[in-house]
Amino acid sequence: MKLTRRQWAAALASAPPLAAQQPPAQPETPAEELKAAGERLRRTTGTLSKFAVPMAAEPAFSFKV
Repeated sequence: MKLTRRQWAAALASAPPLAAQQPPAQPETPAEELKAAGERLRRTTGTLSKFAVPMAAEPAFSFKV
């Protein structure tokens, strides 16, 4: 599927601007920050578990000793 510059411009013009989105609230105490980090980790883990990755897939990096 090829898109022309005009089609890209029309698609981007109809998208909501990024500046209009509200940034996430910052935790005030270390305990709240730890709780927020744990929640982000659980949410990210849940999102990643939806995708099946074959064992033959190689990582995009290599460990060097």
